[in-house]
Amino acid sequence: MNIRFTVNQRELDREIKKSLPSRNSERRVERSLKDKSGELIYKKIEKMKKQMIQNFLSLPITKEIMEGPDASNISGTLGGYGNLFSFIGFSKGDKPIAPIIQQLEKTTHRVIKFSANGRARLTIEMPSKQDIFKVTPLPWATGISWAQRMEIGLSGLGMYLNTSSPSSSSGRGIQVKNPIRGGKFSNQPYVSQFLNKWQKAFLNIDKKVSVSIL
Repeated sequence: MNIRFTVNQRELDREIKKSLPSRNSERRVERSLKDKSGELIYKKIEKMKKQMIQNFLSLPITKEIMEGPDASNISGTLGGYGNLFSFIGFSKGDKPIAPIIQQLEKTTHRVIKFSANGRARLTIEMPSKQDIFKVTPLPWATGISWAQRMEIGLSGLGMYLNTSSPSSSSGRGIQVKNPIRGGKFSNQPYVSQFLNKWQKAFLNIDKKVSVSIL
C-alpha cells in the first residue's frame, strides 16, 4: 500500500533549495519538509506510526488474543463464551499478534523526487491487508488467515467447548464431534478497516499537500 504525496514546500530554507541541484540530497529534503503547523514531516510520520501500532494493540480482538487461553471474549465474536485464542486453536505460548506488529513496523517513508524550486515527492509505504493475511495463518489450515476470518467469519463455534483439556493445544478449549450450542461466530471489522483508517490519517498529514494514491 503506497501513499504518494506531491509537496510544494514553500517553507524550505532558501539555502537548501539552492543546494538541491548540486547536492541532489533526498535526505536533506526529507529532514526539511514541514507541515503547515511547522512540525517536521518525518517526525510526524514516525509519531503517527507509533500511534498506529498502539491503536492496533488496543483493538478488542487483538487484546483478547494477546491475553491467551484464559481471556474473556471481550471482542464479542463468540457471544461471550470462551475466547479467541483457544477457539482459533493456537498453542500455549504462541504470539499470534507479533507477525502483524512486525508488518506495521515496516511502515516507512522516503523522498523519491525533488527539484530546485522546492517541489518534492514523499512516499509512505504501509503493509497491505494481503501482507498481514499472509503472516496470520490458521494453526490447522495454513492457507487460511485467521485475521481475515475475524472479518468474514469462522465456523465451528457450535462444537467449541471451553474447558481445560490435555488434548487442547492451548491447554483450554476443544472441538467436540456434535454441536453443543446454537449461535454463530460474529465477524467484526478488523485489519481491513484498521488499515483504511490509518491510510486516511497519513493522507491527511497536511491538507495543503497535493495527494494521490499509487
